[in-house]
Amino acid sequence: INFASFRSAYHSSMEALQIPTIRVVVIIAEGVPISDARRLIAVAKKLNKVVIGPATVGGIQAGAFKIADTAGTPENVVACKLYRPGSVGFVSKSGGLSNECYNILSRKTNGLFEGIAIGGDVFSGSTFVDHVLRFQEMDEVKMIVVLGELGGDNEYGIVDAMKSGKITKPVVAWVSGTCAAMFKTEVQFGHAGAKSGGANNESAESKINALKEAGAIVPESFQGFSDSIEKVYKDLVSKGIITETKEVIPPEIPVNYGLAVQDGRVRRATGIVSTICDDRGEEPTYAGIEISDIIESDKGIGDVISLLWFKRSLPRYATKFIEMVVILTADHGPCVSGAHNTIVAARAGKDVVSCLASGLLTIGPRFGGAIDDAARYFQAAVRKNQEPFEFVEEMKKKGKRIPGIGHRIKNANNLDKRVILMKNYADKNFPKTRHLNFALEVEKCTLQKASNLVLNVDGCIGALFLDLMESCAAFSTEEMDDIVKVGYLNNLFVLGR
Repeated sequence: INFASFRSAYHSSMEALQIPTIRVVVIIAEGVPISDARRLIAVAKKLNKVVIGPATVGGIQAGAFKIADTAGTPENVVACKLYRPGSVGFVSKSGGLSNECYNILSRKTNGLFEGIAIGGDVFSGSTFVDHVLRFQEMDEVKMIVVLGELGGDNEYGIVDAMKSGKITKPVVAWVSGTCAAMFKTEVQFGHAGAKSGGANNESAESKINALKEAGAIVPESFQGFSDSIEKVYKDLVSKGIITETKEVIPPEIPVNYGLAVQDGRVRRATGIVSTICDDRGEEPTYAGIEISDIIESDKGIGDVISLLWFKRSLPRYATKFIEMVVILTADHGPCVSGAHNTIVAARAGKDVVSCLASGLLTIGPRFGGAIDDAARYFQAAVRKNQEPFEFVEEMKKKGKRIPGIGHRIKNANNLDKRVILMKNYADKNFPKTRHLNFALEVEKCTLQKASNLVLNVDGCIGALFLDLMESCAAFSTEEMDDIVKVGYLNNLFVLGR
């Protein structure tokens, strides 16, 4: 099904025709140049393939599938009983009138079996007679309905096939455009191929007379079209050729959400629900605490982080430790990867946000991103009551570096001042520091191997944050596991940078 515009429909359709597994190409676009349409039709005939269109809405086989936009909305499909097969084969040029006729067939017969709109351009890839002959060979189709129009000679193919005996099933037909005789000059109707003023045999009257002579049932006007269809249908039922279709209950159509909202039948689902902050009241709240209370109670950035990140108030020693971490991670000098990337981006003339993002994207296992991993490994070892030496040997056997251990510059004789500051603070303020103690025992083991395998800032933060969560009694074991798992702790480094 080619939905390309008339500008590119030719090339894309020609490409599709060359693909061996594609047997039918449906071209939706109106206004495809006549020369392009004729070339496409010639290639399709040479390759024994079918082109439906141009300027078609497609087709439908009731109860099976539809191609393109034919039959309209799902509601119309149900209203016209196109959810199950009937006994009528239908062909027309017009998409809009096809839909109207599907409605007529649903009321006057047991419904449609297959319907095709071949398209309203001057040259159509397939003709009326192509589809009528297919309907003749289909056992499911018991009667054929054709809606033609003035202009062109498509209907005469059916006339010739009926006269030669190729079509024996009853054909009910009408040709639109009888009013054209009232105009003194040529008139272009809706379709490119529907215009008066051509050869005499292109008029609606000439086609109607030819179809009547060939044996088709043709009413006196379109108003009588539905009655003619019903009469033929009832005759076939009385002869036992058609058996009444057992009606089935169609599947319920999902409601169009936009229309349902417009009609007030449903309300729009909430897109985002925030359990952290809320600005719907008089003033914003952080984890349920009004922002004025936070300011008036002299809370700091650590308190705000505890409310926004952890959705709870933490003791002052804990929030002060968070502030300490942010301060200590705010700058690592100009040579680390994050600073280097930021500098390079700035020198390239990028804006401040782009420079910041360039630096932050380098945060990972080798630069500031070891806090979470250090916490994970230290937590697992402490829970297993693993000895520090056993832990070090286990990591060695796995061929893994211990996250939070090791420094490029600092060593046992030149310890990182930031680590010392955090250890001293924890000794004075934390109720217990079993994860930090474990990390320091691991450091003793690693220093026996190399003097620079010291506990670094990442490892110290990771261990102490485990001790913070455990000692303040504000977190369950499951919550601690989630915080470590999802990568909260690395965010302290991100925020500091």
